[in-house]
Amino acid sequence: MTRSVHPQERSRWWERGIRPDYRFSLANERTFLAWIRTALALIAGATAVDQFASHLGPAHLRLALSLVLFCAGGWLGAMAYTRWERAEQAMRHEADLPRSRLLPVLSAFTAFLAVGLALLVMVG
Repeated sequence: MTRSVHPQERSRWWERGIRPDYRFSLANERTFLAWIRTALALIAGATAVDQFASHLGPAHLRLALSLVLFCAGGWLGAMAYTRWERAEQAMRHEADLPRSRLLPVLSAFTAFLAVGLALLVMVG
């Protein structure tokens, strides 16, 4: 017979395993905050394109770029937490740190953004 696990017990992952050295937890938190800063920069960029770049290309292209930046900022903020949690769990269970899925995605997005902005400048 299997024992049913109460939802509260499942959500307390931070109490399992051994507590890592606080320096590693703080480093993980600093990395999380760096991802959050990047997400906020994307959101600020979306606001800037929408509000202050009326001379930059057609309105529908500016709107599309703003929406892409807003969505990317929100997605990156959410992914930052999952990355932090996965790294924290790995440290608590003395496992290898997981590979970050964010790095190639953010690199590709940056290249896409540069091309998109270049096209907007050329069109506008």
